[in-house]
Amino acid sequence: MVLPLCPAVHMPMSYIDLLALFSWFDAAAITWFFVAWAGIGWWIDHPHFGRKSVTSLMKGYRRAWMREMVFRDPRIFDAQMMGSLRQGTAFFASSSIIAVGGVLALSGNTAPLQGVAADISGQATPAIVWQLKLVIVALCLVSAFLKFVWANRLFGYCVVLMAAVPTHPDHPDSAPRATRAAELNIRAAVNFNRGLRAIYFALAAVAWLIGPIPLILSVSFTFWVLWSREFASLPHQILSGPPPSAKL
Repeated sequence: MVLPLCPAVHMPMSYIDLLALFSWFDAAAITWFFVAWAGIGWWIDHPHFGRKSVTSLMKGYRRAWMREMVFRDPRIFDAQMMGSLRQGTAFFASSSIIAVGGVLALSGNTAPLQGVAADISGQATPAIVWQLKLVIVALCLVSAFLKFVWANRLFGYCVVLMAAVPTHPDHPDSAPRATRAAELNIRAAVNFNRGLRAIYFALAAVAWLIGPIPLILSVSFTFWVLWSREFASLPHQILSGPPPSAKL
């Protein structure tokens, strides 16, 4: 790795000099960033204390979908639904890779950011600081892209298994193949949700460009938004509560 030149002596900066550009507050903020990202993901995917997340509740409905699919003839509705799910993952994957390109382009020319920071704080910040902060944003977006691409492939595998389910419900292969299709559908949805969370935290990481305190606040807000939508939202109440009234 080639380190940037120190402007004072025109010598490559050491790792100690590089770390000196960041405060302990920055270290605490970025630690909280990764802990929150991993923590909310684990909490959503492994709910405890008897309270399931929306993601976990939807697993049961996805299995029910595949069970109903066995008895549905024709299965045009199921094919349309899977097509919509694959289009969604493809859209977010394309958006993520475009966003990665934008972040890399900005990291290659940090002059606008340096100018704004100098106007606000009155101090010049080395370009390497901005570049390292943007790397965190880029890593989140790359993670999102990989999750979306894998989700798209899993939905594709699910489509193949659904097509392999015999049209006769009494066929011995109908139930096993539908069960496998349901599990693939669930894994695809899990990866899709992880990709969405990566985008949430990529947006939160942008706040680090302002400073460590805005990063801590933005990560905390993102954590609360994700938790509330998974555990304390109206969709959660609808999915986990008693069956609603039949009135429309």
